[in-house]
Amino acid sequence: MSEFRQTTLPNGLRIAAEIDSRAYSSSLGYFVHAGSRNEVDAESGLSHFLEHMMFKGTDRRSAADVNRELDELGGQGNAYTSEEQTVYYATVLPKFQDRLIDLLTDMMGPALDEGEFETERQVILEEIAKYEDQPPFGAFERSLEVYFGPRGLGRRVLGTSESIQSVTAQRMRAYFNRRYRPENIVLAATGNVDFDGLVAAAQEKTTTWSQRPNGGEPVADDPATVPVGIQLDRQLAIADASQAYLVRIGHGPSSGSDDRYAARALATLLGDDGGSRLFWELIDTGRAEVATLWPQEFTDTGAWFNYLVCAPDEMADNVKIFDDIMQGVVNNGVDQEELDQVINKAAAGCIMQSERSSSRLFSLGSRWLTHNEYVSIDDTLGKLRGLTVDAVSKAAQDYLTCDQTDILAQASGEVVSG
Repeated sequence: MSEFRQTTLPNGLRIAAEIDSRAYSSSLGYFVHAGSRNEVDAESGLSHFLEHMMFKGTDRRSAADVNRELDELGGQGNAYTSEEQTVYYATVLPKFQDRLIDLLTDMMGPALDEGEFETERQVILEEIAKYEDQPPFGAFERSLEVYFGPRGLGRRVLGTSESIQSVTAQRMRAYFNRRYRPENIVLAATGNVDFDGLVAAAQEKTTTWSQRPNGGEPVADDPATVPVGIQLDRQLAIADASQAYLVRIGHGPSSGSDDRYAARALATLLGDDGGSRLFWELIDTGRAEVATLWPQEFTDTGAWFNYLVCAPDEMADNVKIFDDIMQGVVNNGVDQEELDQVINKAAAGCIMQSERSSSRLFSLGSRWLTHNEYVSIDDTLGKLRGLTVDAVSKAAQDYLTCDQTDILAQASGEVVSG
């Protein structure tokens, strides 16, 4: 059985661990409350840019040392940035726990070298350009920008070419000092973990974190303006695109909402790519390449996405089929047999994922960072198995009938029939 333990260090760093002595691996990660919604216009993209810079060396290690040591530990390590957090993590054999703590903690105090900063600026600009060249060509980002507004949850995680080109290393240092404070960070661990050793090492190695100079609050944005490089048109003209891409966004449950499990079940029932109502009507028949939907949860709110990809001249007809399927669930609810299949699939997936310490790490660390709450596998399975037809049908009423914003990406001059 797993054991949950947690503590808070004197400097404010929170530590949470789900310990399973039977596991063959240990996963550790720093979860930082620093995401695109925490930025102002002059900092747009800095959370993600900073994530890159954390691998570019410290006062004790060069960039080559960081990467070499990760290889020496034989583990799998990486990082990611979202709207609400930045995460640095790795999975190793339990005997390397102390070395991994030392490495990850050292990385959390980056050198932010000017030369590395300029080199990485070009890497980020190339990443933005590459992303904008790939389907659905920024339609998801545009939907968030239009729905939430171009700031806060609507701010692009990568930033824009304009914001990355104008940002300075000095501004990055100020952002780092403001957001990377111990009270904004959770150290999470899962698997075969020595919790007492973890706490002792973290306390020793993070002593100076609270002494970091306060970055100060940046100048607030003018809400009457639109950030440089941002457009709010609901149609994106894409040269030479052979398909049309429709993204719809509406209201969804937050990560703290009691009905988030019902909403997830509803999305699986309707939009799962391995067999669902949308799959059988639109994918299996060859009408569309993609037809799916899902909720995206944030700390205090959420979004509901519908996503349809097909030939431009078939978009209008496919949208009608899509809408008819949604309306059918709103009118008639779901049946027990469908729901049982969804529950069984979700429960099996949850159990299988829990066998990997890295999978549990993200659930544990994100939840503790945003809600200071532990949700065990048994808790999750209990919520899934407790779902009722009425609860999922109510989720359909709540989230499939809301006003939605449409973003359409297609070839320039293409006309969608209707």
